[in-house]
Amino acid sequence: MARDGMRRLILVRHGESVWNGQGRLQGQRDLPLSAIGRRQVGRLAALIAEIGPDVVVTSDLVRARETCALLGHPEAGPDARWREADLGDWTGRLTADLQAAGDGRYAAWRAGSYTPDGGESPEGLRARVGEALSAILGDGRTWLVVSHGGPIRAAIGIVLNLPVARLAPVAPASATVIDLDGQPRLLAYNLTPRHAPGDVPD
Repeated sequence: MARDGMRRLILVRHGESVWNGQGRLQGQRDLPLSAIGRRQVGRLAALIAEIGPDVVVTSDLVRARETCALLGHPEAGPDARWREADLGDWTGRLTADLQAAGDGRYAAWRAGSYTPDGGESPEGLRARVGEALSAILGDGRTWLVVSHGGPIRAAIGIVLNLPVARLAPVAPASATVIDLDGQPRLLAYNLTPRHAPGDVPD
């Protein structure tokens, strides 16, 4: 059980990846953290350690596994159900180009109502995340899940019964914390510590 006895679900998005830094969508393309991303995760590590998760799991993609290790859990088991959605033809595309197209598809994708050609549907993402959540919600312990923006928003939507369109994008190296004692309650969303002692700002 977590150090204060409260049972929680801690959802952490990986730090900035190489493609995140370039403004590119990556989906399931397996890319490492950038130097900035590693510093971002370093700022978050103390908070995660303070909560003290009982069980840790990570997406099997390298940017999530690297984040999990930097948070102090290199032994965490990978679970492909927590990997990002496959973005099909949008993999590698610049976000700025998709927004500049002015056809509304990017906004619809963010709202969970559009699937890029060849990509995974919002319903498919929600189904696999829901399967991963089923063991966590009935477990009785505090879990840390290191994942990606899409699965994290899907998980919040499932646990708190919220439409994805009502949730802002998840920031790199951010923590979202849900109290699982009794009726699930959102304790923190998109929490990103600014600077750790002695850190150099980006």
